[in-house]
Formats: sequence, C-alpha cells, structure tokens
Amino acid sequence: MNDLHATSGRVESARPAVSAGEITVSNVSKSYGAGLFTKDVVQDCSFTIERNKLTVMIGPSGCGKSTLIRLLAGFEKPTSGTIALNGKPITGPGRDRLVVFQESALFPWMTTYDNIMYGPRARGEDTQQARDMAKFLLEKVGLTAFREKYPPQLSGGMQRRAELARAMINNPNVMILDEPFRGLDAMSKELMWEYYAGLFEESRRTNFFVTTDIDEAIFLADRLLIMTNAPARVRATLEIDIPRPRKIADLFNNERANEVKIEALSLLHEEAMKSFSGGSKAAADFIEAYSKRDTKQK
Repeated sequence: MNDLHATSGRVESARPAVSAGEITVSNVSKSYGAGLFTKDVVQDCSFTIERNKLTVMIGPSGCGKSTLIRLLAGFEKPTSGTIALNGKPITGPGRDRLVVFQESALFPWMTTYDNIMYGPRARGEDTQQARDMAKFLLEKVGLTAFREKYPPQLSGGMQRRAELARAMINNPNVMILDEPFRGLDAMSKELMWEYYAGLFEESRRTNFFVTTDIDEAIFLADRLLIMTNAPARVRATLEIDIPRPRKIADLFNNERANEVKIEALSLLHEEAMKSFSGGSKAAADFIEAYSKRDTKQK
C-alpha cells in the first residue's frame, strides 16, 4: 500500500481546506404506499452525524439503512420529521453531501483521471486548480500510474479508490458511503479499510458509513449506530474510543474492540430474531452465523 503521506511539490500545494458539516436527524419517519397498503420503513428515527467524526451505521439487512441514505442525500423526503445540515433543512440533493454507492458508478468510457475530473467539468470548472487537485487525489489514493486506465482495467479495490477520489474532489461537507467495499474479497476489503481509515484520519472530513459487517464497523467508527429491525430507528449508540491511527493487525487484540463487538452482536442478534420471526432469509443467515461465531475473547 502506498504511503498516504507521500506528496510533493505542486501536487501537495493542491491540498484543499476540507469542509466538514454536521447532520441532525430529528424524529424522522418514512412510509411508502397509502391507506391499508402503507409500509413504514423508518419510524421516529433520531441521530446526529457529528462534525469531523466517522459515524458508522449497522443493522439487519432490510431494516431501512438504504432508505435513510436516500433521505440524507436528499433523493427522497421524509414523511415526517426533519433532516438538517449545519442547522439548515435538507430539501434536495446537493454537492455538500456526496454518496458512494455499493455498485461502481465510474463511467467505463472515461479514464481514471477523467472520472475524477467529472464533477469539476460538469460544473464548468476545468481549471488548473481542479487539475492539480485531481493529480493530488490520484497520488493520495495510489492511482497515479493508472490515470489513463479505464475502469474495466482496474481491480475492484482500485475502482473503489477512484470513486473515493471522484467524491473528494468536490469537497463535500459530508461523505456518505453505502457499503462501498461489499463486493471485494476478504483481503482487498481489509486493505481498503486501512486505506479509507487513513484518508479519513488525515482529512477529518465528516463521514457517514453504512455496513452490515461488524468488524468493518468497529475498525472504522468513532461512533457506531446500531439499528432496529424495520421500521428503522436507532437501537443504541456506542462510542468506539480506540486510538487512531488504526491497523487491522492491532484491532482484534484490542480489549475495547472485543467488548464493543460482543455488545453490538448481542443487540444485532436480538433485532435479527425479531426479523427472523417475520420470515426474513437475511435474518436467518445472520442467526446461523452468530451461532457459529468464535466466542474466544481476550
């Protein structure tokens, strides 16, 4: 893995002043349908995505996490309640909140560099400053040697890094990530955890990260939001007071990490049991995995 601090000359001068925002979700509910066919997906949900923190949300599959992402991004509006960025209500999409989705959104006909430059160019800002910033980010995510490659020529991990850079060049107040490493193999996923954590630790941009992987959640989070079974609301908030920078090799020997994992798994198991009683296949899979978990804790 490339040194995250390896920068030089003009590229280093392109480093931006990072914007960081805070999102408050207050008594938010979201329903679909009408009358007898109404389905509540989110119900009376409240939490804060704190400024300069990496907040991670974890919950049972199908509990409403993706709906909350669409609400935070402004793609949809709550049925009731409010969502505000720095005290100002969110009424629609905006470049102050950018989402990195599960599926790759890179344009296959564009090079890595052109994908990263897409935002500035779409706004008519193809300036020297933007080009310097693109070079800076290519170096930060370790893709300088791949700037002229197309997405199909990149590994899954490289594509994820390119998408992070494409979001970061727009300098959003809040980065929102929806299980961005889900499709990677185990080794690539752990490398991306360290890479992404390093980018966050350097910039301290406000990040909101959604996952179903408990190890990923604990490794990355400053604060962990554990969600209920659908309709979604926050069941518990856990502070992950593990020193940064973090390394995978150190995580599983950390007593605090093991304590949080036991507590989080217990809460998730309770919520999965509720979902299982309703016939959820995802909940059944979680319960089976939970029953086989390694119970050796230091």
